[in-house]
Amino acid sequence: MTNLKLKKPEAIIFDMDGTLFQTESLLLPAYHKMFDILREEGLYSGPTPPEERILGSLGMLLSQIWKNVMPEADEAVHQRADQLLLQLEIEGLEAGETQLYPLVVETLSALKGRGVRLFVASNGLQDYIHSIVVVHEMKELFEGLYSAGGQGTATKVDLLRILLEEQGISNAWMVGDRSSDVEAGKGNGQIVIGCSYAGFGKQDELKGSDVIITSFDELTSLYDSAE
Repeated sequence: MTNLKLKKPEAIIFDMDGTLFQTESLLLPAYHKMFDILREEGLYSGPTPPEERILGSLGMLLSQIWKNVMPEADEAVHQRADQLLLQLEIEGLEAGETQLYPLVVETLSALKGRGVRLFVASNGLQDYIHSIVVVHEMKELFEGLYSAGGQGTATKVDLLRILLEEQGISNAWMVGDRSSDVEAGKGNGQIVIGCSYAGFGKQDELKGSDVIITSFDELTSLYDSAE
């Protein structure tokens, strides 16, 4: 926590995985099923790579994730993995077995009630982000969902820049759990609130954040005490 006096934002922009959504509740069952299918299709042989590889890659673009998870597989296998993982994750979401972090909906509702504009900016695929928001009944809370897949951006810095420009926002907080979120916020001259409760990232992942929170609901008091 810093002693920095925060300015009240007109908008708060959230990362999805590891910030709002407990990704592993959906990802790990889908990950294991995906490798079973890849083996059945003859696209992959050998044991499923350790879960740490995919958990440690969260927040990256999908193309980079597969290079980390199965560097020896070629582009066609990576593309098939993209398709399968999305399909399996959407099936998992619809089966209703996934979780948000504690007090996410309550906190978002409280912030919206205070007149803050709320957005999502994620490196995930558009259908994936949309499905999470619908299944967890958050659709009414967000003014816009921006995804690297939907916007066709190569970095989160670009994604956030597009969001800020399109929405006419000059003063925002970027809230996320990965270094890409810190870079996005700082690269666009905005305040960064780092979330340290997911535990996927490395020790220095949130270096450069203006404030670090250890539970999501701290955002309400941060907003209330901002100038």
